[in-house]
Amino acid sequence: MFARIHCILSLCIEIARINELRAMADMLQKQLEGNMHGPGSSSPLSPRPSLGGEGGRSGNGGGSVVLVSNLNDKMITNYALFVLFGCFGDVLRVKILYNKKDSALIQFAESFQAQTALLHLNGIPLHGKQLHLSLSKYSSVQMPKEGSSEAGLTKDYGDSPLHRFRRPGSKNVQHIHAPTEVLHISNIPLDVEEEELKTVFEESGTVVRFKYFESDRKMALVEMSSVEESVLALIAAHNYPISPSSHLRVSFTKSTI
Repeated sequence: MFARIHCILSLCIEIARINELRAMADMLQKQLEGNMHGPGSSSPLSPRPSLGGEGGRSGNGGGSVVLVSNLNDKMITNYALFVLFGCFGDVLRVKILYNKKDSALIQFAESFQAQTALLHLNGIPLHGKQLHLSLSKYSSVQMPKEGSSEAGLTKDYGDSPLHRFRRPGSKNVQHIHAPTEVLHISNIPLDVEEEELKTVFEESGTVVRFKYFESDRKMALVEMSSVEESVLALIAAHNYPISPSSHLRVSFTKSTI
């Protein structure tokens, strides 16, 4: 009898210790992210679920912000992160952290989009480093105060026309795929030649293969020599003005050539 009671008490104590450790881990994570902002802003993050005050759509909170680290701080830009992460959800804001410029916060319109990005981009190579992704404890990213020294590190993309999933029921959701060496290109003008297209992608690496769709010459597949070159090519070529009236649309794909 006493042995059973002792066992139950021991179990209760162990559960209490586990809960305490989890609470401490959460607190440390919040402190870590909270200390990554610069002077002139009381907090770069907001625990509230809406963006507020700066235009654009509001996120739904509940894990819609991704913390990405191990970036190449000499090469990375807000726009590059917007385009890359925008393949997996509508990115509302991007903040490169003031005191840790190899890390950034990406706020999505929906929490499941943040989860999708984490699933497909964690460990992907970019500018010689592998991306490390985790969900932030905060639900949104605030714009810094006007005149703040970190003002240029936060960009609002809430009203961007480049959102891939803005329309409810968008078919783009069905074509989400992790980066591979092959990219899908669409919105190609009929008067643009293959060599002109290949030149656009060769700025980011080596084009191994190129193939138009037999059923639709406005679409094509291009294979780069590595996943990293493919990622760089997507960032550079998506929305590229291939003609005065046409911009290329580039996506990751499961297709092969």
